[in-house]
Amino acid sequence: MQNNYPGNSRVALYESNKRKRNKKIRLIIGIIMILLLGIDSYFSYIFFRTKGAIDKTYDPKTAVATNSSTFNGKKSFAVLLMGTDTGAFNRTDKMGNTDTMIVAVVNPTKKRYTLMSIPRDTMAQMVGAKSLTAEKINAAYSIGGAKMAMNTVSKLINVPIKYYAVINMGGLRKMVNGVGGVTVTPPLSFSYGGYSFKKGKKTKLNGAQALAYARMRYDDPTGDYGRQLRQRQVIMSLVENASSISTLANLESILNSVSENIKTNLTFNNLMAIFQNYKSSTATSKSDYLHGLSVTIDGASYQVMSDSELQRVSDYIRSELGLEKEKISNFETYENKLNEQNGFSFNSTETQEYTVYDYGSYTSSDTNSDNDQDDDTGDY
Repeated sequence: MQNNYPGNSRVALYESNKRKRNKKIRLIIGIIMILLLGIDSYFSYIFFRTKGAIDKTYDPKTAVATNSSTFNGKKSFAVLLMGTDTGAFNRTDKMGNTDTMIVAVVNPTKKRYTLMSIPRDTMAQMVGAKSLTAEKINAAYSIGGAKMAMNTVSKLINVPIKYYAVINMGGLRKMVNGVGGVTVTPPLSFSYGGYSFKKGKKTKLNGAQALAYARMRYDDPTGDYGRQLRQRQVIMSLVENASSISTLANLESILNSVSENIKTNLTFNNLMAIFQNYKSSTATSKSDYLHGLSVTIDGASYQVMSDSELQRVSDYIRSELGLEKEKISNFETYENKLNEQNGFSFNSTETQEYTVYDYGSYTSSDTNSDNDQDDDTGDY
């Protein structure tokens, strides 16, 4: 019988097929290596291009000393998120009031983050002012910049806050567009800025719509508290969309478009460490706010916080940060005590007059000591 195998040998056929298989394997390996090198080059390119954009947002005036263990994925940390009413609607002020103030707490142990809103009209001591001054808390940023804003919130709720990020309205609009929009479910029906929103209807918003959705206040029956809820909805959707493939592909253009509208004291390396080590912390989220009582002070509308409410929020955030709970003792509790001694009631449903009394024996040293922004110990 004639043998049809090349070289008239099964061995020769086997060797021939083996060489073909090896060529295919080498070709596949080569393709994979080219792809890996291409991906590596792409991410190296993105790395250096995005670093340039992020570096523009960095604020060295409020720099905090960090090291490789600061954002290692095991430690909780807090960031004060602020939004200024500038950058859109023909508002060109460089330093506006922070009508959005949210303490964001990231807890890797529980794999969640919490957004705790601070009402813009909260009466608070302006920590760092030349004289002991009480103002609405949203004025802290315009009076003394990010440092005063962080210190003021820290003293208010007795929580150490060292990091911040502030974005203006123009930046928020561009960021929402950059991630492809945000999805929210409105808690009420309303129209604002030329856009309409329907209660209970899941809605995808572009940048302009999201800005209108987050800004409306006066037509909300719950006032600024309703606006805070909608702001947290927008931020939570931003967080969810920020890690999508489409967002990463457009990362450079997004960062370049918003870099002039954002300031933070988190460095590029800090942000990279957070992105790499805290992905699981976005698995769940919690939304809350500091509940205040509407009052008038010298004819102006304010929100004042009871001792029990300040304590509740302080206890929760300190617990998320792994800190022991401490009894609140600060300027606000001092003023609360004097007001209650003179007939003010935190149980009343009517709008009362609240008096900011002569500071008397009160000094800033009466507050808890672990809130100071200048204290670089710890990783919060």
